[in-house]
Amino acid sequence: MTGAGYGGADPIAALATPPGESALAQIRASGENALELFASIFSSPEKIKKAPGNSVVHGRILKPVRREVSAGPAAGACSSGTSSGGTEGREIIDEVLVSVFRAPRSYTGEDCLDISCHGGSAVVKAVMEALRETGFRDSLPGEFTFRAFINGKLDLTRAESVMELVSAKTGAGRGRAVNRLSGALEVEIRELRDLLVQVLAGTELRLDYSEDEGDAGGEGLPDRPLAEAVLERLQALAASYRMERLYQEGALGVIAGRPNAGKSSLFNRLVKEDRSIVTDIPGTTRDWIEAWISLGGIPLRLADTAGLRDSPDEVEQLGMARSRELLAAADLVLYVIDGCAGFTGEDRRFLESLSGPGAPPPLLLWNKADAVPPPAEGALLLKPGTAPFPLLAISAKTGEGAAALCAAMTALLEDRNSPEGGNNTPGIASARQKGLIDGAAAAVEEALDLADRGEPLDLIAPLLREGVNALGEITGEVSTADILEAVFSRFCVGK
Repeated sequence: MTGAGYGGADPIAALATPPGESALAQIRASGENALELFASIFSSPEKIKKAPGNSVVHGRILKPVRREVSAGPAAGACSSGTSSGGTEGREIIDEVLVSVFRAPRSYTGEDCLDISCHGGSAVVKAVMEALRETGFRDSLPGEFTFRAFINGKLDLTRAESVMELVSAKTGAGRGRAVNRLSGALEVEIRELRDLLVQVLAGTELRLDYSEDEGDAGGEGLPDRPLAEAVLERLQALAASYRMERLYQEGALGVIAGRPNAGKSSLFNRLVKEDRSIVTDIPGTTRDWIEAWISLGGIPLRLADTAGLRDSPDEVEQLGMARSRELLAAADLVLYVIDGCAGFTGEDRRFLESLSGPGAPPPLLLWNKADAVPPPAEGALLLKPGTAPFPLLAISAKTGEGAAALCAAMTALLEDRNSPEGGNNTPGIASARQKGLIDGAAAAVEEALDLADRGEPLDLIAPLLREGVNALGEITGEVSTADILEAVFSRFCVGK
C-alpha cells in the first residue's frame, strides 16, 4: 500500500465534520511537512512553524500564490505550483483557529492540524482547494486512524472502536465503545495470546526433546489447564458479541395488531411525537412507518404496521404483506389488543402464527385499559396445555403502563442476547473480531480434542499456532495489507 493509497506519509486533508451549513466546520490535516505546507497559506507563517504541540493559533487562510513559470538554466524546463510568498495583498479565504499537534504526540503520530473554520459549504470548499494547491491530497476513508495504527498510537481493536464510537446511537453504545477504545479489549486479547504462546512453547519444546529421543511426542499436552482456561475465555468473548451488537446496531421492534387497536397511538407515545396518523377509521395505516428510539440504552428501530385483518382492499392487502415481512425479521413484537373489542379470533390466529421455532415471543398489550381493564387473571391462554401469555395493561392515549412496557421490552431484548450465566469480559462488537475469536477457539478446542485422543504433538502444535496467529490478527500484531485496507476502508473520511 504505497503512493496515494494507505500507508504513505504524504500530507493529507479532509473535512472531519458533516458537510452542509453550520456555524463551524473542522478540517483535519496530517503528514510529512504538514505544518510547513500549511504555513504557506496562513497569514502568520512563523506562528504555525514555531507553535508548540497542543496549542491553538488564530489567523487567516490566504489564497495560495502561484509560482511564476521559469526556464531552467540548461533544458529550458519550467515549473509551476504555489509559493509561500508574502501575505500582503493576498485574498483572504477565512478567519480560522488552528490546533497544532506535533509528532509523535498527535492522533496520527505525525505533525497534525485541526482547522476550525466557518461552516458554510463555500468556505469549506475554498479551504480544501487551498490545501490541495499547496500540496495536500484528499485522505482516504479511515486514513487518519490507519496512520495512528501504523505509528503505534492504537492497536486494531481500539482503531475499530473509533468507528464504533462515531456511529454509536445511544449513550450506552457510546460507553461500551469508549471501554474498548480505552484498551480493555486489547489487554484481554494480548493476555490470552501470551497464555496460548506459553502453551505452544511448551508443546514445541517437548517436541524438540522427543525428536532427539526418537519419540513422536505423545505424552499429552503440556500446560493443558492453561489451554482450557484460554478456551473458556475465548468462548466468553464470542458470547459477548450478540449483546455488544445489540447496543451498537440496535434491534427491530414491530407493533402489530388488528385495525383500530391503537397501534399508531402507541407508536406516537413511544416515539414521543406525532409521527403516525391516528383516526377512528380502521385501516388508516396502509404502510409501515418507523423511527429510532433509545430503550434503556438499546437503539430500537420501532415500526408501526398496517392493521392485520381480512380485507378485499388491494392497497390494504399490500400493506399487510409488508407488515408480515417486517414481523418475520423482528427482534421484538408488540401485539396490541383492543381492550374495548376484547380478544378476538383474529388475535388468536395471529398469535398462534407467531409461536413457531425461532419466532420472538410477543409482548401482549391490553390497550385502552383506562376504559376497559384487562381480564382478572392477567393472561391469555391460546391452547390448552400451553403456557399462558401474560398481558401488559396500557393506555396509549393516557400513557398508563408505558414505563412498565419499556422496562419489559428492555428486559426481553437483554435476556435474548445475554450470554448464559452472565459475562464480565470486555465485549466485542466487530464481525471481524468475532470471526477470528471463533477461529482461535475452534483451533484450541480441536487441539484439546486431539490431546484427549492421544494424538502426537506434531499434529497439535500447528493448531495452537493457528490460534496464536488469529489472536495476533485481532490486535494487528499479525496483519496484511489486504486485511488493513478492508478494516479502514469502512471508516468515514476524515477519521
